[in-house]
Amino acid sequence: MTTSTPPRENAGRPDDPGGPARPTARYRVLPWAALGLWVALLAVLMPFATQLTDVQQDDTVEYLPDSAESTQVARIQQDLPGGGTTDLILVYQRDAGLTAQDRDLARQHVREISGSYDLAGEAADGGPRGIPSPDGNTEMYPLPLSGLTGEDADTEAVQDIRDRVGQDLPDGLTVQVGGPGAFSADASEVFGTIDTTLLLTTVGVVTLLLILIYRSPLLWLLPLIAVGVAAMTAMAVVYGLTQLFGITVTTQNTSIMTVLIFGAGTDYALLLVARYRDELHSHRLPHTAMLAALRGAGPALLASSGTVAAGLLCLLAADLNSSSGLGPVGTAGVLCALAAMTTLLPAMLVLLGRRVFWPKIPRHDPEGAARESGTTTLFARLGSSVSRRPVAVLTGGVVLLGAMSLGVLNLPGPLRDTDFFTDPPESVAAAQTLQEAFPERSTQPITVLGRTDRAEETLRVVRGADGVEEAERGRGDEEWTEISVFSSSVPESEEEKQIIRELRDDLETVDGAQALVGGPSAQALDLDNTNARDRMLVIPLVLVSVLAILIVLLRSVVAPLVLLAGVVASWGAALGLGGLVFGPVFGFDGMDGWIPLLTFVFGVALGVDYGIFLMHRMREEALAGADTRTAALTALRRTGGVIASAGIVLAATFSVLMTLPLVVMVELGFVVAVGVLLDTFLVRTYLVTSSAWLLGHRMWWPGPLYRRSVTAGRQGAVR
Repeated sequence: MTTSTPPRENAGRPDDPGGPARPTARYRVLPWAALGLWVALLAVLMPFATQLTDVQQDDTVEYLPDSAESTQVARIQQDLPGGGTTDLILVYQRDAGLTAQDRDLARQHVREISGSYDLAGEAADGGPRGIPSPDGNTEMYPLPLSGLTGEDADTEAVQDIRDRVGQDLPDGLTVQVGGPGAFSADASEVFGTIDTTLLLTTVGVVTLLLILIYRSPLLWLLPLIAVGVAAMTAMAVVYGLTQLFGITVTTQNTSIMTVLIFGAGTDYALLLVARYRDELHSHRLPHTAMLAALRGAGPALLASSGTVAAGLLCLLAADLNSSSGLGPVGTAGVLCALAAMTTLLPAMLVLLGRRVFWPKIPRHDPEGAARESGTTTLFARLGSSVSRRPVAVLTGGVVLLGAMSLGVLNLPGPLRDTDFFTDPPESVAAAQTLQEAFPERSTQPITVLGRTDRAEETLRVVRGADGVEEAERGRGDEEWTEISVFSSSVPESEEEKQIIRELRDDLETVDGAQALVGGPSAQALDLDNTNARDRMLVIPLVLVSVLAILIVLLRSVVAPLVLLAGVVASWGAALGLGGLVFGPVFGFDGMDGWIPLLTFVFGVALGVDYGIFLMHRMREEALAGADTRTAALTALRRTGGVIASAGIVLAATFSVLMTLPLVVMVELGFVVAVGVLLDTFLVRTYLVTSSAWLLGHRMWWPGPLYRRSVTAGRQGAVR
């Protein structure tokens, strides 16, 4: 009598999971080889990744339109004697009126600062003069510092001056250091803490969600390791791009890249692990189950990352430097996440075997897996509700999204510098003090540059322009001369922007002057125009690129159009909800002009991912012989849980941006997070499924699935 032993976990040929043979050496070595390759790659790339912060550029020019007139002014100023000036304003204020002793102290401070720093323009001759407010409570001293050198010279100078003027002040007297230079220094200080804060918060959020999703003491760690490796790899790749192609890398861009890697990478991991768990029921060997999982989920992962990469690369067409730089930076992050999740993560999962899922270890039970696929779940019940009332579900969803979209009518106006921070620093407080003290004039200079040989004529035209209160000649060289202009309107107001437009028109009449108008208010005007232009160009490019990828993946035109319509509607609804909360709830007085563009790119490229995961599984079921309605319900039941988990993770990672002290990042994080949740729980679950139910086989027009259904229908009619 012979005895038999139960088959071991590693028994069976790669192409025959139930057979008695051991796996070939190639399949035993492959996971170790992938793991070793990533370890070696990380060791090589780590030194380059740590240098990324050294090449980040947060100068004003990097956040301006590349071809704008104000950007040209900023670049020319850097080449003038002393380089780019650091324009500061000392603000002395006493509620009961400044005393003679207060003014003496102010002049003493100015003399000390003039002796320690080089001043530009007329301020260099005897120091800047004080400008008193009409009520006598405030006096300001413009301080255009020049000749500052060193990486953090501006920030150090601002801090030094604040320390000097803040010592031993008489009771009741306040002194603030404001102006564009102080604002830039405060922004640099905030940016310096963003990377670490964002990384730690993102890691914490993703870790918590993975533990809750997997409820396993080990499994949650593997996606986290893989996404961490992807982040380090992406940092090295982006550093290489800066060295090879000179792309613009800002702190904002690298922050968004970090969130994108953790969010999208974790999504890819969730989808792959869920498919791998399913395949372990049908395959005895982990490596054969993983191969089946990669074959099944691979096309969806490729298409998902492809849509995000394509959408981001469309940003290269943007004229705004920070937006165009985000294209390659974000693309590098997404592709590194895809590479890690389809090679490193599978290798770790295969090497650890089934026990990585403990305590819920999936058993090799093909029949049990088949029975499990038919069990009733939450998403099966949701699908059943859709099948009973598809028209009502679709109509109700569209009406709901349309109603939310009406909130865009309540979006705040353009974001001014004074509204940039959620917790206003001293430079913003100084600007607010000046606005209250000088309501009839601007306290922020408009900069005019003209050819030196036509400087006097340029100055005459500037002084004669409508809305100009004061204009004085500043520094210059043999080619260019700088003129500082103060208008009669509040900085960055619509009235001052109109003055800038008219000033530009007037200066065109000065032959040979080649006059250019810049400064913070002109930059805000140019940003408005550029953002409008970029939206008109980039948004259609994103739609066409994403549509093309979807058509290739799904072999259909109708299904991609349904998915795109859904994500565009959810983006509009998310932006509309932003209009309802940015001002009334968050207290924001403005919205950055590139928020609609970036949220559209992320909303469409990331939101369509969940439609891809659902529709690709629906197509698999249809290819296996199911009709479109059955395929839609089966796909919703089989992918509903993992897609819901992925949506929550992605929304949570973008919500991390809302913890940063920058209004623009809070707005970006809110709109993208809400859009992702709408895509996950409304568009994908109800609208796409009900559309598939109503369209039937027409969902696949004009692809092979549509033609096969038509042919089958004709044959049935003949019988």
